[in-house]
Amino acid sequence: MEPLYQEYLTNHGTIIKPYYWLALSLSCSKCPYHIRTGEEARVPLTEFYQIFGFPCGPSPQTKHLTFYELKTSSGSLVQKGHTSSCSEYDTHPESMLFEMGSYLEAIIHSNDNIEHILLYSNYCPCNEANHCCISKMYNFLMRYPRINLNIYFSQLYHTETDFPVSAWNREALRSLASLWPQVTLNPISGGIWHYLLYHFVSGVSGAILYQPLWPARVLADRHNAYEINAITGVKPHFTDVFPQTTMNSNTKTQLGLQRYPLSNLSLQDSSQVTNNQLPPMMMTPEQRMPVLFMFLPFREQKPPNVGQNQPKPKNIVRHLNMPQMLLQETKDSRRPPAGRIVETVEITEQFLGSKEVRDKERGKKRKEKGKSTFLKS
Repeated sequence: MEPLYQEYLTNHGTIIKPYYWLALSLSCSKCPYHIRTGEEARVPLTEFYQIFGFPCGPSPQTKHLTFYELKTSSGSLVQKGHTSSCSEYDTHPESMLFEMGSYLEAIIHSNDNIEHILLYSNYCPCNEANHCCISKMYNFLMRYPRINLNIYFSQLYHTETDFPVSAWNREALRSLASLWPQVTLNPISGGIWHYLLYHFVSGVSGAILYQPLWPARVLADRHNAYEINAITGVKPHFTDVFPQTTMNSNTKTQLGLQRYPLSNLSLQDSSQVTNNQLPPMMMTPEQRMPVLFMFLPFREQKPPNVGQNQPKPKNIVRHLNMPQMLLQETKDSRRPPAGRIVETVEITEQFLGSKEVRDKERGKKRKEKGKSTFLKS
């Protein structure tokens, strides 16, 4: 049987036709090499800004881009790459990667050490009739039960209730999330953004690597975490955002993003981004206010979930809220705080012991008094 894909070696990695019959196309700038591996997987800074909505916030996009990493159980990298959507044939990256007989399946099949697939996408996967991305991912995981799949996304795709087939997408996301802990669905947030800049974007300086996230981006990441939890019923395994960020400027943020999306940058603005400067977006002062994060050196930083067996989904924001039951127990003056039962028992025993001692002493005094009265008489 003829392979579905064709791979070609380059100086910095490989380029792959996901389908051998693809050819150069005037309507798709990425055709025919939609999969690139190694250092070939890096994309220009302007492309990353526009497609992923970093650091300003999300913007309407027709393009889909997925970075991926294949890792061993210990977290060692086997391969990194990216997959781009095809506008000529309207094909999504996840559909290309997880199709039966795909390039990814050939890599997994030939390397038993691969146990983790990490996807970093500008959109979460869908299950619309023309793509069936989630169905292909689900079937892939059934064929390779040893594989763990961790999905990170910067924007939800066609899950809003007024979209005609949103019910299909939401139901498919629930089915995929039901495979937890084999599968996790997480918004890209915090340090993951800078991890992507370091490993998948070309022409990035130190200043860009450590630039803070804008409030619009942080609010969008928090919204994604809330929505994916509401859709699937499973809390994201990893969310790196500050809980102090409030939603009071969300409306202004969204209006600003709709009026001035990244896709409408002029040539002058794009050149400024290329020179490692952010475009002068027309936003309100509170949107320009940076949200600061602390980062580890990127060479030592690993994305979560690799080589770790977590007992349950982890959300670093969730544990900051004190449980309601504990608050009620603490406020109730009639009940001792939790964990004091043993102490109460000990105090009671001490009290009884003291009472017995006093009774014995009183008994002795009465006897001595009785003896002294008898002698006097």
